[in-house]
Amino acid sequence: MVSAWALENQLVLAQVKVDKKSNEITAIPQLLKALAISGCIVTIDAMGCQKKIAKQIVDQEADYVLALKENQGGLYKAVEDLFDYAQETAFADGDYHKSINKGHGRIEIRECWTISAPDYLAFLPKRSAWPGLQTIVMVKSERRLEHKTSVKVRYYISSLADGARQHLKAIRGHWGIENQVHWVLDVAFREDDCRIRNENGPQNFAILRHIALNLLKQEKTAKCGIKAKRLKAGWDQDYLLKVLSGLF
Repeated sequence: MVSAWALENQLVLAQVKVDKKSNEITAIPQLLKALAISGCIVTIDAMGCQKKIAKQIVDQEADYVLALKENQGGLYKAVEDLFDYAQETAFADGDYHKSINKGHGRIEIRECWTISAPDYLAFLPKRSAWPGLQTIVMVKSERRLEHKTSVKVRYYISSLADGARQHLKAIRGHWGIENQVHWVLDVAFREDDCRIRNENGPQNFAILRHIALNLLKQEKTAKCGIKAKRLKAGWDQDYLLKVLSGLF
């Protein structure tokens, strides 16, 4: 299943089942067609870093921030080389933003550099084939634990104008679907333990879980987690009706 997550609204907006003989690349365009994304920023993993998908997002009057990986071939290497050169010139033609977060026994430092200068972007292979491409992005993430420090560098292409702060916010928000949807579905709904396998059963139950998750997230009176809210709804009919009233 490929899902669309609205970060600001904390809602799963839609989902599409991936065909058995296909992959996410064919499902993402179907998912985008179902959404009114005008004026939004669409973030997608490297699987969705495709020229046709970028074009569809721009055609639907939205912006994109697409992750790059080594298997993207020449584009990834070109972006990596451009940032290597930019570092030698102290990012004279770029923008920079840094965030530091502390909690749960760790410190997380994120640094973001963006380049929109045409002289740089001219070196990207087949740049004109990427509709709306205006900016390349590098994010360096450092996680410090008591006895261990890990560092990861990621690259992105974007249709947004230059602005490291905005790009870092969008990229951080992208991982919200892992922490606030997939993890919650696994822990609070025990989705991975579900043994439903026949016909449309898995897809149907995935839809029901997403609806339930949306309703529980929108219900704010109970000051507890999603799992506790599920139990409370099962024990207290008045609270169940309050949760369900979010449908109306």
